[in-house]
Amino acid sequence: MTVAAAAANAVQSPPLFVLNSLDANVSVINPDTWEEIRRIPTGKEPHHLYLTPDERSLIIANALSDTLTFVDPRTAEVQKTVRNIVDPYHLRFTPDMKWLITAANRLNHVDFYKWDGKDLSLAKRVATSRTPSHIWIDSRSTTAYVSMQDSDELVAMDIGSQSIKWRINTGAMPADVYGSPDDKRLFVGLTGSDSVEVFDVSGPQPQSIKKIKTGSGAHAFRAAGDGRHLYVSNRVANTISKVDMQRQEVVDTYPVPGGPDCMDVSADGRFIFVSSRWAKKLSIVDTVEKRVIKQVSVGKSPHGVWTLRHAPR
Repeated sequence: MTVAAAAANAVQSPPLFVLNSLDANVSVINPDTWEEIRRIPTGKEPHHLYLTPDERSLIIANALSDTLTFVDPRTAEVQKTVRNIVDPYHLRFTPDMKWLITAANRLNHVDFYKWDGKDLSLAKRVATSRTPSHIWIDSRSTTAYVSMQDSDELVAMDIGSQSIKWRINTGAMPADVYGSPDDKRLFVGLTGSDSVEVFDVSGPQPQSIKKIKTGSGAHAFRAAGDGRHLYVSNRVANTISKVDMQRQEVVDTYPVPGGPDCMDVSADGRFIFVSSRWAKKLSIVDTVEKRVIKQVSVGKSPHGVWTLRHAPR
C-alpha cells in the first residue's frame, strides 16, 4: 500500500474534494478533522467534477488539458486519466447512465459521449452560442439544458438526436442551471445580475416567469436535500440564499466571505461546504446557526466541491 493510500484509508468518512483551478490540483479534506491531507495533481484548470452513476469514480474535468481524471471517491486514489476530451469545462451524466455530456466553455460546443459504465466514446459535437457554461439534464434523460454565459441564452438539446430543440434569452451571464423535481421549472443563476431567473419548460416553448432577487453574482446551485429548497451562491454579494422552489422566493440567507462558489451539502442537510473562490478557503456553513463555523485553507481559485456523503441532489 502506498503512503497516499494509507493516508486515505485512515479517513473514517469519505473525503471531501475541492478543485484548485489555478493550481491544477485537488485538495483532499478529512471531514472528521477538517484537515487537508493531500493534493491530487490534475490537468490544467480543473473546474468541475461529477460522480459516475455507479459511484465508483469521481471525474475531474481539466479544461485546458483536454483530460478527465478519474479518482476513487472513497480513498482519493487516482484511477486513470482519459485524454482527448476537448475543453471539458462542465460535465453531467444522464440519469439513465447512458451519456456523459460536457460543455466546452472556450470553444463554444457541447459534446455527447456514450458511456458503457467503463469507457467513453464521442457520439456527436454540437456547435452552440458563445461560452456554454453549465448543464442540467431532466429526470427522464431526454433533454439537456445548457446556459450560454456570453450570449445570455438558455439552450435545450434533445439527447436522443443530439440536436438543439430551442433557445431563449436570459438575464445577464447565466451560469448554473437546476431543474425542479417535476421537470417543469428551471432555475438559472444570473452571475451578471443579482437574481435567479425561473423558466417554465413544461410546454413546447419555454417561458421566463420570474426573477428571484438573491444577491449580486448569483452563480451556483445545490439542492438542500428535502426536495423543495435550493441553495444559490451569490459570488459578489458574499452570501448563500435558500430558495423555496414551490413559492419561488428566498426564505433564508447566510453570509459567506471570499466569493462563495460551488457547494455540496452534508448528508443530514445541516452543513453547506462551499469554495470561497477569492480567499483560497473551503468554508463550512452551519444552516442552523446561520454562519460560517470553519474554514480550511486550500489552493488558488477553489471551484468545484464534492463528497460521497451528501444530501440528496
